[in-house]
Amino acid sequence: MLTGLHTLIYSSQTTDFAVVALQEIFFSPSFSYEAENGVSSGHTPLGSQSPSLTLHSSFTQGQRRESFLYRSDSDYDMSPKTVSHSDRAAHIIYRNLHTAEDFIVTPFAQVRDNNSLYLIHTVYVLCCFYFSEAVIYSLRSPLGGMCVSPRPTLSDQQYHQLALDTLEELDWCLDQLETIQTHRSVSEMASTKFKRMLNRELSHLSEMSRSGNQVSEYISSTFMDKQNEVEIPSPTLKEKSMSHISGVRKLSHSSSLSSASMPRFGVNTDHEDELAKELEDLDKWSFNVFKVAEYSNNRPLSCIMYAIFQERELLKTFRIPVDTFVTYVMTLEDHYHGNVAYHNSLHAADVTQSTHVLLSTPALNAAFTDLEILAALFAAAIHDVDHPGVSNQFLINTNSELALMYNDESVLENHHLAVGFKLLHQENCDIFQNLTKRQRQSLRKLVIEMVLATDMSKHMTLLADLKTMVETKKVTSSGVLLLDHYTERIQLLKNMVHCADLSNPTKPLPLYRQWTERIMEEFFRQGDKERERGMEISAMCDKHTASVEKSQVGFIDYIVHPLWETWADLVHPDAQELLDTLEENREWYLTTMPQSPSPPPDRHLQHDRFQFEITLEDLEHNNYNHVQHLTPSLGGLDSSAPKLPGTKNHSYPMQ
Repeated sequence: MLTGLHTLIYSSQTTDFAVVALQEIFFSPSFSYEAENGVSSGHTPLGSQSPSLTLHSSFTQGQRRESFLYRSDSDYDMSPKTVSHSDRAAHIIYRNLHTAEDFIVTPFAQVRDNNSLYLIHTVYVLCCFYFSEAVIYSLRSPLGGMCVSPRPTLSDQQYHQLALDTLEELDWCLDQLETIQTHRSVSEMASTKFKRMLNRELSHLSEMSRSGNQVSEYISSTFMDKQNEVEIPSPTLKEKSMSHISGVRKLSHSSSLSSASMPRFGVNTDHEDELAKELEDLDKWSFNVFKVAEYSNNRPLSCIMYAIFQERELLKTFRIPVDTFVTYVMTLEDHYHGNVAYHNSLHAADVTQSTHVLLSTPALNAAFTDLEILAALFAAAIHDVDHPGVSNQFLINTNSELALMYNDESVLENHHLAVGFKLLHQENCDIFQNLTKRQRQSLRKLVIEMVLATDMSKHMTLLADLKTMVETKKVTSSGVLLLDHYTERIQLLKNMVHCADLSNPTKPLPLYRQWTERIMEEFFRQGDKERERGMEISAMCDKHTASVEKSQVGFIDYIVHPLWETWADLVHPDAQELLDTLEENREWYLTTMPQSPSPPPDRHLQHDRFQFEITLEDLEHNNYNHVQHLTPSLGGLDSSAPKLPGTKNHSYPMQ
């Protein structure tokens, strides 16, 4: 019977995991389910799977701590006594498909893959097979020859129950599809769910201590695309054209440059040998950008861009004159502010080098075109140019010219793009002069999308996109991702640059600690400016109350770990060392964390505690398992603090 079932299933293009699942579900003597009591000792997971079926998990259970994305979404938990036969059947099929326990969490993938349409299809095949007795004795096995197998030992009552459960499963799918609003994208559904789950985690954190409340407020205001209601001062009239791109200065580097006299690494230095030694690690994640800055006469971005473009032969591929390239990158680097502690050319160089390493990930081999690689590196290089050292929300709250120009939407990111492209118009700076018109248009579109994605308030949407891709995409037999469409490649590139922007906690601890000191210094400077102006000080910007250690642990737990865990799932096994380093760094900050004072016992004294709102939107969007629950709102935070160094934060809990 099982051999015949194999044939029918394969002929119906049903995935091979269904064979093992159906055998467990329907051919055990008692027709019992393992979901309630665990897997039986005799169960053996499917030995071999088609590599095109699913992506590998980045870890096995018990080896590495999972992020909150994999925790139970308690609003929709089902009691074991209320789990239907079809739900249990789905669990068994799902478990065989995902042998590494990488549970599906995005809504679209749950409808498509988890306990739904694939299960219904499989059960339908079984039922058709059962009632077509004439077919049973004429099926050929996959190995050839006739298959004569006995009828499955299932009673009419069992088949009747199976039919009812399958119908119930189909009804569940239809209910989900009916509640999905057509104007909402697949990624938006996942983002909605992840925001709700993060809200719950942050609510718990805020109740633990005063510093926990501050960390929660920071993460919410920075990474959850929530605008705070603040009193904005009246605009000051200035006689200045709003079309003018501020920050662009006329500089000249071309007069001293020529192809014949070009320095070995594109920059003049008295430490060429030491610089050469450091650049040997250009393709490594442990690359020390601080040493490169020291040996390159404080030109880390120019030096690293030159080295990467030479190594990838991009100058040759796109016919970029060497002197023009060096002139542009030096001009670009000069437009980063040396007096800004974190968002300076050192950070840009670090993100560019990290993007370079991620582009070389084996799982992404040949996934991108040369133009897409050029765009990704260029986007990383310009993504923070002319950064003033304050957050988007600070600029909005102070009614700055930039906020007015860009209508409060991704203020800094839009400005970085404008400056980065405007510099191409300066003398001997057009590095794209030999691209075709179509190439220039494509590159500009790519770069704009990637740089706008570095707005940290878009983090949850990017994470939802990436997680949905992990749970729905296929890979080739060699393990390389299949990215057939532009929308898939640009989505991955946006997440790649975003990961590079949030990569500091995944670097060796000595490097990570230097970045943490820099970002906290920048935050505290913003806090000082807010104090001088009589403004409410943004979360994590008050040097008198901020807990650096707790902020890093919270930043890792709720932002960095979920992001890199998902990236590691996508490119498995290439990012495993990064996750190990991240866990070690978290443990270091956790052990150095000072004991925080407990919150006051009187609840009425906690009126400023992190809170949530209840909205009808969640009821409309999250109708799982035929039960509606009240859930926290997406942005659901009743916080009056201005949106912190947020919208543009990088690499730390404080980014």
